[in-house]
Amino acid sequence: MIGQISILVRDYDEALNYYINILGFELVEDTRLSPEKRWVVIKPSNSGAQGCNLLLAKAANDVQKGFIGNQTGGRVFLFLYTDDINRDHTLLIKNGVEIVRAPSDEAYGKVLVFSDLYGNLWDLIEPK
Repeated sequence: MIGQISILVRDYDEALNYYINILGFELVEDTRLSPEKRWVVIKPSNSGAQGCNLLLAKAANDVQKGFIGNQTGGRVFLFLYTDDINRDHTLLIKNGVEIVRAPSDEAYGKVLVFSDLYGNLWDLIEPK
């Protein structure tokens, strides 16, 4: 099982504000490692013990900064599961999140694509 995956961010507090206050994630850990570096871990709300956490990794140099929002070459990067896509779609719109592709029915369930504050693409999926 993958425990967590890192995602490049511009600023820890900017990212925390977005993922917690806009997307509804929960803070797992925020530990200062040096004046410039923190160990910041978040998780989707109600994900339980078996979900994958996100490590918010502040870009440390120009090369890393160039990959913020494009860690996968413009493809969907992360997959978030829900038990009610209509509820979450309404909340995303209310919170000003860019919906890239409206909800649609697919063989595996309902899905929509949204973009986070950095431009990373996410699938929000309500499995069948």
